[in-house]
Formats: sequence, structure tokens, C-alpha cells
Amino acid sequence: MTNHPVYNFSSGPGTLPEAVLRTAQHEMLDYNGTGMSVMTMSHRSDMFMSILHHAEQDLRGLLAIPDNYKVLFLQGGANAQFNMVVMNFANGFKRVDSVVTGNWSATAHSQMGKLSDVDIHLAADGKPSGYTALPGVGEWDIDAGSAFVHFVSNETANGLQYRTMPTLPEGMPPLVCDMSSEILSRKINVADFGVIYAGAQKNIGPAGVTVVIIREDLLERCSDRVPNVWNYKTHINKQGMYNTPATYPIYIAGLTFRWLQTQGGLKKMEALNDLKAETLYSAIDNSGGFYTNNIHPDARSKMNVVFSTGNADLDKRFALEASFRGLEFLSGYKSVGGMRASIYNAMPLEGVAALIDFMTEFQRRYG
Repeated sequence: MTNHPVYNFSSGPGTLPEAVLRTAQHEMLDYNGTGMSVMTMSHRSDMFMSILHHAEQDLRGLLAIPDNYKVLFLQGGANAQFNMVVMNFANGFKRVDSVVTGNWSATAHSQMGKLSDVDIHLAADGKPSGYTALPGVGEWDIDAGSAFVHFVSNETANGLQYRTMPTLPEGMPPLVCDMSSEILSRKINVADFGVIYAGAQKNIGPAGVTVVIIREDLLERCSDRVPNVWNYKTHINKQGMYNTPATYPIYIAGLTFRWLQTQGGLKKMEALNDLKAETLYSAIDNSGGFYTNNIHPDARSKMNVVFSTGNADLDKRFALEASFRGLEFLSGYKSVGGMRASIYNAMPLEGVAALIDFMTEFQRRYG
């Protein structure tokens, strides 16, 4: 046992609310008087179907998801969605517009065309800026005849986020958004999107389940030629039970949705996330240049704060010594370097304060 709190700043799997973990611990061997663990419960049982139903309804309530949107809890992570959105929604189209703003949107761009002949058109590219700024919607080269426009709202590795969610005017293709590392961190208008998908392991639950929210009319594009396991329409027609879903991650997701409700919903969570991010960025900016963040202020992520001392060896020492203090997983993404503090919903303000205290001490010793 450590003699100090441990704070998990990992980008994923990220920290989970203690209250959620304690509930799961209490119910591990006996869920709701059934004498069974959710881990061993039949996915077709009335009890698990109730868990699934309530998870969906609570998610709908938190995000105010309109009735003409379907919700799925799938497997394969966001990476699987890179291909699924094309296989299902680009059928009969010649082009998909792809906005590249960092590591994950670049990965999506490289993968989306692998199982289709559709042209994955580079609609905007943040690489010339070194992924330090975000191209605005007015800079996107998109075509009204494209199947959809794909973008990532928060770049986990690079520490960028669209502070104002992009929207497109009527008559333009639907927006498809990878929202993995920021979903449920702020209020959004779901009706602005054709598809939202998000891996759970940032703000929802453990790895293993991916939330997919689909505008119903887009399902008309799904072709029977798409294998059932990759076909959104098949999953919806089977009420999410085409194959065995990730039952335990769905259960934890449901607990997290309820926890968010007890915290006051997304309005309160957004205010707390704003405070955490502003506090941490202020510590970086007021360090006299010892710590730097090179992201344009308008594009700084509130979920993944990247910073560096400018010295690779010192950055490694920072992450190592921080770990000794219970501040875990602060190393930056492998291709980016430096440090990265992921401050998702479940990261308390006390965790950010502990990190800032360590930053101050580290600067005093090595600055």
C-alpha cells in the first residue's frame, strides 16, 4: 500500500470514478440478488437485457439523444469504426471527406479506404502546423456529394480539441465524429452529427466496448453485402445481440452513466473539466518557460494536456519521479514525447492540484 493517493493520468484505459469501482466490487459475486456475477450472466437473460436497456436510456438522457438516433454498444474499439463507417455508409458513393488533425484522425484516414474502392479525400490537414492548430470548418475542402465528412473532435496523442464543435450547413454530407476521448465531458448537440462513435476506455468505462450513435435514415445505406458482424443494420435489428456483447464493460458503462447523473449531468461536468484544464494550463504558462505547451490556445484539449521541458532526458525523469509520487502514466505519446496528463471526467480536481504541486517542486530542483 502507498502512503499517498494514486492518480491515473493515463490516456486510456483512463481513471474511473471510485464510486463506480466500489459498486462493481460490492456486486462482483452477486448482482442485484441473483447470486451471479454480471461477468457470468447470459447476455440474453432478462437481467442483462435490463442492464443494457438502462445503460442506453441513461446515455440517451445525458446526451439528449433524439428519438431518430439508434445506439449500439459494439466491440473492436474506435479502430474498427474507421472501416465500419465506410463499409456501411459509403456504399454507392465515390468519395469520403477526411479531416486530419493529429495521430488518430491520420490513422483513420489511412485505414478507411482499405475495404472499399471509395476515394478517401484529404479535406483538411493539420500536419503543416505540426498538429499544433486546428483547421476551421471554413478551411475544409468538402463536397456536397461525399458520403460523409469524418473528423476527430479531440486528438488524444497531440492534445488538440475543437473547443466549438464543427457543424455543417444543410445540404452538406453528414458529420461522422470519433469522440472517443471527450464524449460525455461537455454538452453537445447530437442532431448536428450523422454518426458519433467512442471507445469506452476514456470517459465511459473499461476497454472492450464502443458506443455508436447513428442517425436512423443513414441505415438505409447499409448493404446486405456487408458481413453481418460489420453491418450496423444487423446489430440494430438484433437489438445489439447479433453476437455476444461485451457484457461487463456495458455494465460498468451503465454505472458510470448513473454516476454522471449524480454529479449533476454534463453541464456540471463541463464546468469542472473547464476548471481542471484552466488550472493546469495556467501552471504551465506561468512556469517561466520551464514547461511549454505549443498548441494554439484556441485548440488546447481540455482532456489531454501535453507539455514538455524541452529536454527529452528531463521529461523522462519527470515521468519517473512523478510515478514515485503516485502520479501515474504521465509520459507523452510515443511519437510525440514530452508529458501528457489525461484529465478525464473521473480525475478529481485534487489530482490536478497534486500534479501542479509536483511540477512546482520538480522545477525548483531542476530549473
